[in-house]
Amino acid sequence: MANLQKCLGPLLESFVVQELRKQFGWSMRPPMAYHFRTAAGREVDIVLEIPGGKVVGIEVKAAASVGRTDFTGLRELAQAAGDDFVRGVVLYLGENVLPAGQNLWAVPISELWAR
Repeated sequence: MANLQKCLGPLLESFVVQELRKQFGWSMRPPMAYHFRTAAGREVDIVLEIPGGKVVGIEVKAAASVGRTDFTGLRELAQAAGDDFVRGVVLYLGENVLPAGQNLWAVPISELWAR
């Protein structure tokens, strides 16, 4: 079971990246997707940048709940991007959309297909 837990995070992250890429096709301003990592090793799984430089950071967590530390990389991205930072999102396996600070949200992965 421990091996399955170790694999779930990277598999879920890859799945989310592919789902986002599928949705880029209908966007009038398709974003570029990047990965963000600081010299200290803090990272954000997916950074979407639209033409003009505005960015959204997305973290993917294979957990049913989130905590303050799950937003550490997104806070670093917000600081690095300055006024170009639009929003940071932690996609997780829970059921509720939760605010986590200025322009930071925890959002269920299922919201990728909602609406």
